[in-house]
Amino acid sequence: MPEYTSLEKIRLEKIEELRAEGIEPYPTRAERTHTSAQIIAEYEAAERQTGDGETPEVKATLAGRIRASRPMGKLTFAHIEDGEGKIQLFFRVNELGQDQLNFFNEMFDLGDFIQATGVMMRTRSGEATLLVHDFKLLAKSVTPLPAAKDETLEDGTVVRHAALEDQELRARQRYADLAVNPDVREIFRKRAALIKALRKFLDDQGFLEVETPILQPLYGGAAAKPFVTYHNELEQQMYLRISFELYLKRLLVGNLEKVYEIGRDFRNEGVSYKHNPEFTQLEFYWAYADYLQVMELTEQMVSFAAKEVTGGYKVTYQGQELDFTPPWRRLEMRQGILETSWINFAEYTDAESLFKAIVAKHPEKTPDPHATRGKLIDFLLSEFLEPTLIQPTFLYDYPRDISPLAKSKPGDPLTVERFEGYVSGFELCNAFTELNDPLDQEQRFLEMGRDYEADDEERHPLDEDYLRAMRYGMPPNGGFGMGVDRLAMVFTDKHSIRDVLLFPALRNELKEG
Repeated sequence: MPEYTSLEKIRLEKIEELRAEGIEPYPTRAERTHTSAQIIAEYEAAERQTGDGETPEVKATLAGRIRASRPMGKLTFAHIEDGEGKIQLFFRVNELGQDQLNFFNEMFDLGDFIQATGVMMRTRSGEATLLVHDFKLLAKSVTPLPAAKDETLEDGTVVRHAALEDQELRARQRYADLAVNPDVREIFRKRAALIKALRKFLDDQGFLEVETPILQPLYGGAAAKPFVTYHNELEQQMYLRISFELYLKRLLVGNLEKVYEIGRDFRNEGVSYKHNPEFTQLEFYWAYADYLQVMELTEQMVSFAAKEVTGGYKVTYQGQELDFTPPWRRLEMRQGILETSWINFAEYTDAESLFKAIVAKHPEKTPDPHATRGKLIDFLLSEFLEPTLIQPTFLYDYPRDISPLAKSKPGDPLTVERFEGYVSGFELCNAFTELNDPLDQEQRFLEMGRDYEADDEERHPLDEDYLRAMRYGMPPNGGFGMGVDRLAMVFTDKHSIRDVLLFPALRNELKEG
């Protein structure tokens, strides 16, 4: 049982008192004719039609959470907040009688949900207000919300001071964070608008949205460690998916030529400002397209989403203006790493020689001496090149070592047709000209098995069913994957992925005793 504070005990006593008087503090039914925004708009429209000096009669029943209350003798002003904003309520003894006014002042607390019926009016200060004729308690708040106060500066700017500023607490108690911080609610409205825009763009391009299994007998399609579970009925170990890729490409075999999925992936790895073990991914696969066509579609899609969500192609993120207007910058990976690290990795065909080159050029850096050549190239990318990729940039042509599912460039078996999109120094998306040769794919799987230790999280298991699907014949295609959470971070100007996830992964709270 929880330990109640003195304030919570007072509110619990009020609940008992209400029930003793036959008033249910959590009634089954509620009524509402307008939201706050709707009634204000309707009232202002009625005022324009009525003309000067006349007050239109606009009736409404509103519902919301009490955010402020100011008793003043025979009248009380209160503000309630709903999903669209705030509106003032005016309780007056003339309409309600003294007993009802006292009932409101004594039994209703900040945080309670109320239903109020009345007519609209304007106060002397000009604020649109509901003059209350009747009211009803909809839900009693036991725990007071963290206090929030608005301060109006001399220039008219409103600064909101919220007691709930601790980032850890906000992430743990997102419900309270949303309740007291309207700007947080706006973040998640923008996130929803982003997903809607991505869907609209792909639907309009003729892509079919599909759903693939979250529980999978084999994981694959990405370099990541999976979450493991057990299916009791099937009596077998299962994995939460780390990618949609291998299932979506099976659909190409079945003549679904343009498919996409927006959903959850799960990777049992570190948590950081840009990583969460559970995240939202967008992947699409496009038959008869290559990575250059996917590149063009990507910049069109992301710029479309930017305009839908933010109103334009230019977005300010962490103090920098990012321009998503197509076309984006194109940079060959080898050239980019050469320009920033002074190492041409193409000159070093094995891990040992590349490791020596890195240590010779950059003795202050400490790559893993046991790393594969592919991981060493990835080290060069993250240490030297990534931090320079601020404006939207496509980094293209990757080494085969770190791209087991991509098709090699004609005439260059060590390089594959792959690109990654970068913005503000981090990876936004990843795409390939997909491998569709089943014999080559099987060889890649076997190579990965030899190059990585059995417990290496980047080791790809050999998926025989996927190879079987490929042997039926898979059309040439381009594939794409993007972390939706990261794009939401950019469009809402949030540095941490936690800020764009309603319920991020957190350690259990420590309990005393």
